[in-house]
Amino acid sequence: MNLLKFFISILCFNSNVFAADPKPSAPPPSPVEVAQVKVDTVTEEVSTIGTLKPEESVVIKSEVAGRIQAIEFIEGQKVEAGAPLILLDASEYKALLEQNNATLVLNKQSYDRIKDLFNKQLTSRQTLDEAKSKLDESKAKLAVDKVRLDKMTIKAPFSGILGLREISQGAYIIPDQPLVRLDKLDTIKLDFKVPEIYLSKINRGQTVTVILDSFPAKEFTGKVYAMDLAVEEESRTLLLRAKLPNPNLELQGGLFARVKLVLSQREKALLIPEQAIVPQGGDSFVFKIQEDKAILTKIKLGQRRTGDVEVIEGLNANDFVITAGQMKLRPNATVTIVTPPQEKK
Repeated sequence: MNLLKFFISILCFNSNVFAADPKPSAPPPSPVEVAQVKVDTVTEEVSTIGTLKPEESVVIKSEVAGRIQAIEFIEGQKVEAGAPLILLDASEYKALLEQNNATLVLNKQSYDRIKDLFNKQLTSRQTLDEAKSKLDESKAKLAVDKVRLDKMTIKAPFSGILGLREISQGAYIIPDQPLVRLDKLDTIKLDFKVPEIYLSKINRGQTVTVILDSFPAKEFTGKVYAMDLAVEEESRTLLLRAKLPNPNLELQGGLFARVKLVLSQREKALLIPEQAIVPQGGDSFVFKIQEDKAILTKIKLGQRRTGDVEVIEGLNANDFVITAGQMKLRPNATVTIVTPPQEKK
């Protein structure tokens, strides 16, 4: 009987010992910092370089030889289309014009008399034809004289601004000799190249922004209006051309330009801080806050900009993501926020 009591006491002691052992405690919540997914406009663009060119540009030259009688412009002057720029000595052509005009009058009178005789059957058809031929020849010579005389006045082919003249009054010039440059600058052309990988995203009407070393604090904008018909084989680039308004005539041809071409624009894009991204292999993840848990979430990234990155898939506008402390977390870990969530912009 005493032995039985002894064993019962031993069993009760052991059960009390096991019952006293505490259960393993859960790890404390990890402190983290968070940020709310924000909605903003994202612009996809490509940066390149380009060159400005006048909308129209020509070096004025003479079609005929002659001596300069007068220069009708001032260097740097704005002129209208058709304005006289240079007058050549036209005295010889004027005399020749008067001479051929007199011959035309004489041949016209002769033709009228012979025609009258022919109608009266007093002369032959051959004589009438010869008179008509001389009359036509006189008319042709007079027309040539008028064209030559007109070319003695060199005119502006379009409205624009004149550059520095390369001739002086009294100088004798020859055909194709450069005289002065004329540029149309109300609108400026911009030529630039983009890699062929962007070909499917390029369209007429896209916006370009331009920064020039001459105006470092100012940004100019324009629109793409034309593109080359083929990609350059050596550089694998496509030549594009845009137009920039130039109402103050401050832009000039030949300027070096830093160009940004806007390929697309998304107004309701989702953005998160770059530091929230957890790369794993070739994929990108974030820890999303769900109640007090850190949920590892796969995302698809879009455009990057300073400090932020666009999320195309995986998050919503009301989500919060962990931006600090996530490197020590395991999926579904309990967390505590040590900084207040950022307000949605």
